[in-house]
Amino acid sequence: MLNELLWILLLFVTFIIQILAYRFFGKNGLYAWIAIAIILANIQVMKTIGFFGLVTALGNIIYGTTFLTTDILSENYGKKEAKKAVWIGFFMLISVTIIMQITLFFTPHSTDNLSPALQQIFGLLPRITIASLTAYLISQFHDIWAFEFWKKMFKGKHLWFRNNLSTMTSQLIDNVIFTWIAFIGFFGLFGWNQVFTWDIIIQIFLVSYTMKWFVALLDTPFVYLSKIIKKKYYS
Repeated sequence: MLNELLWILLLFVTFIIQILAYRFFGKNGLYAWIAIAIILANIQVMKTIGFFGLVTALGNIIYGTTFLTTDILSENYGKKEAKKAVWIGFFMLISVTIIMQITLFFTPHSTDNLSPALQQIFGLLPRITIASLTAYLISQFHDIWAFEFWKKMFKGKHLWFRNNLSTMTSQLIDNVIFTWIAFIGFFGLFGWNQVFTWDIIIQIFLVSYTMKWFVALLDTPFVYLSKIIKKKYYS
């Protein structure tokens, strides 16, 4: 049960850090957070773990907070600020990928013992980045559109429903696109072969989406908390 307990701990620690970023730095804190989250999520996703007897990849929690970020920004500042956050995350992940690919070309010194680990992690980053950015842009812009659609539909009421419906639908779109590109590939095209067997891929897909659904459900109180923070400190 260690992984399951650590996952719950990571869930609440991540939410608390994110809301503290908003409390102390306002919407700039959320812009910074989305940059951190998109980078860390793409590193964490390379690690697979056992979770309730099934296989899944990490990164679901911190990636899920990017949807919480855009929902907070949409609710408190409008969709323009939410879209700005999406583009900040997009720019930051591309920047990190380019810089780390150049870094890997450096010839390591004889005393270096970390280059193989860096190569193993960041050597996969281009494929993960393409999968992530494609899924990220499509799902995030869908989330912003859906959140705004339901906001107008319910005249600003039923925040819990708007938050969960927009996020859970967007997370499903994200999961399908990311799983296909990152783990299935294009049947050898571009040299991207299938990474895992189909049974493992299906497990990762189902468990990761269940995790994202759970994260979306639990992030709702933090959207309400953000409204309190805005009213008290940034109105």
